[in-house]
Amino acid sequence: MSDLEKIAPATYVLPQEGEMKVPGLIIASAAQLQHEEMAEPLKQVRNVACLPGIVGYSIAMPDMHWGYGFPIGGVAAMDAENGVISPGGVGYDINCGVRVAIVPLLYRELKEEKRQALLKKLFQLIPSGAGQGHRDSSEMLKDSDYRQLIEKGAEWSIERGYGFPQDLDRMESRGVLEEADFSAVSEEAKARGKNQLGSIGSGNHFVEIGEVDAIFLPEIAEAWHVQAGQTYILIHTGSRGFGHQICQDALTQFIQAGFAKGLPDKQLVAAPIQSAEGQKYWKSMAAAANFAFNNRQRILHHVREAFHEICGISREKIVLLYDVCHNIAKMETHMVDGKLKKLCVHRKGATRAFGPGSEELIPLFRKTGQPVLVPGDMGRASHLMAGLGHVRTWCSACHGAGRAKSRVKSLSDWKGKHVIESMKERGVSVMADSQRTIAEEMPDAYKNVDEVVDAVEQAGLA
Repeated sequence: MSDLEKIAPATYVLPQEGEMKVPGLIIASAAQLQHEEMAEPLKQVRNVACLPGIVGYSIAMPDMHWGYGFPIGGVAAMDAENGVISPGGVGYDINCGVRVAIVPLLYRELKEEKRQALLKKLFQLIPSGAGQGHRDSSEMLKDSDYRQLIEKGAEWSIERGYGFPQDLDRMESRGVLEEADFSAVSEEAKARGKNQLGSIGSGNHFVEIGEVDAIFLPEIAEAWHVQAGQTYILIHTGSRGFGHQICQDALTQFIQAGFAKGLPDKQLVAAPIQSAEGQKYWKSMAAAANFAFNNRQRILHHVREAFHEICGISREKIVLLYDVCHNIAKMETHMVDGKLKKLCVHRKGATRAFGPGSEELIPLFRKTGQPVLVPGDMGRASHLMAGLGHVRTWCSACHGAGRAKSRVKSLSDWKGKHVIESMKERGVSVMADSQRTIAEEMPDAYKNVDEVVDAVEQAGLA
């Protein structure tokens, strides 16, 4: 920690040394940096700085924790022509992301009986749990479905009645990465994902109904039609087994091709972006991203259905505010040494946070900055932020609270305890595929999200 040099509020530089091609950049408070679990992700920040073609800094957000190759909470931009693309810099759950929707209903008007009915209906409509998907054969994806959803992104689901055309304006990249290529996806990946569209999976993925508790930026809240006391929907999931297999396929191919040689950690294995292997991963990763956009779109449709059935609220009145990716690599143009340059920006457990004036955003968000969605944990708040477009972090911010202890440790700490009753005492109703999942995801397994977003705000990211 003594190596770190503070250069701005909640912003530290990790000096370039050894094989590092760029310095590290750490967004965190001084108190957060004292935590024992920071040592491993900081080592990974150094390792990422050794990748060919990296530009600017190897970056970590205040929710950083150890991950596969890259730290979770890591950001790295590569020169689009001479740099590399790393599956470990995207993660196994390609386009894991979050969307938030606003319900025209005060939460206090949602009585306990209705809340429990909603919870049961959501659990009935949306498959959850490791490997779980739809059992109805009519929900199974065929090759023709895959080809179209991969080419069209979330628009494919909307064309089939799962949502509304205006939803697309409220998604990062309008819910589609154009580079997706059906032919780059393995048969095994398609087999794993064929029954999983519209399911959340396991781990820390969730569908949440809650109350907007406090407003800190009233002008932006008003522009976004967010009010204190309102009911919100938060959805967190990604590309399921489809994306997991695409990541595994690329890692295997990259390692067999010898791309891990000379790296400090073979989990960083990366292929030149312009190589045949790099291009195949790029196209298949985009395919997984489009699967994930469709997945979250289907889930929102089922949540709208549940509110319509239980509360009589029209589906179209439940408005999607925004959908963000936080495990993705994207081509973006940024200023480097005074010149605009095309970069491949890896965000792994990090959220794009474009600021006011960004041309890619719709007019509403061009005025306010892009919504940045930061889930907390099951017992503490989540945060809705507005991006500021910080140049040092390639317009990126945090993605959540970040784990403070492993799933194994959390499971051990809660062994023999009544986790559902414990959450109920906090005023939170939980339903999950297994008690084990709840024990692994209890609030004390996570950092304090308030401290995470405070560091992000101090650093000027959002």
